[in-house]
Amino acid sequence: MPLFAFEGKSPKIHPDAWVAPTATLIGDVTVEAGASIWYGVVIRADFGAVVIRAGANVQDNSVIHVGEGTCEVGPGATVGHLCMVHHCTIGAQALIGNSATVLDGAVIGARAMVAAGSTVTPGSEVPTETVAFGSPAKRFVPLSGDAEKWVDANPSIYRELARRHRDGITPAE
Repeated sequence: MPLFAFEGKSPKIHPDAWVAPTATLIGDVTVEAGASIWYGVVIRADFGAVVIRAGANVQDNSVIHVGEGTCEVGPGATVGHLCMVHHCTIGAQALIGNSATVLDGAVIGARAMVAAGSTVTPGSEVPTETVAFGSPAKRFVPLSGDAEKWVDANPSIYRELARRHRDGITPAE
């Protein structure tokens, strides 16, 4: 996997985390135990720090960048496929849906979901256990039904899938 130091700061990956061989981590990135960083992800921490907390997963082709300070993906949180996460805070076990964008200073509450394709604008807050819809995300409903099932199940599904990839991927001939 491409890991790059930048101005004396290098990515730190816990031995129990899994980072796909095609993910790129640059600068002051921390990946905690049980977290997974999937194929094609780019995490660039050149202005500040990016912390991927224990058990979180950042899925294929997502990008995380930070301004000055820290961008945090909380424990057990999910950043879906093709997301843009920029200098924000994502709470514990929150789920950022595929192709969603979360911008500077936004705070996503614990167990909240940002619906696929939605945009959370700078400085916005998505309350705990709600689902945010829209671009910009202005509609909020209580977390329930299928959305709640995804928030509940996704962390364990991706921990197991990361274990399978760590143990099972090999270069194809």
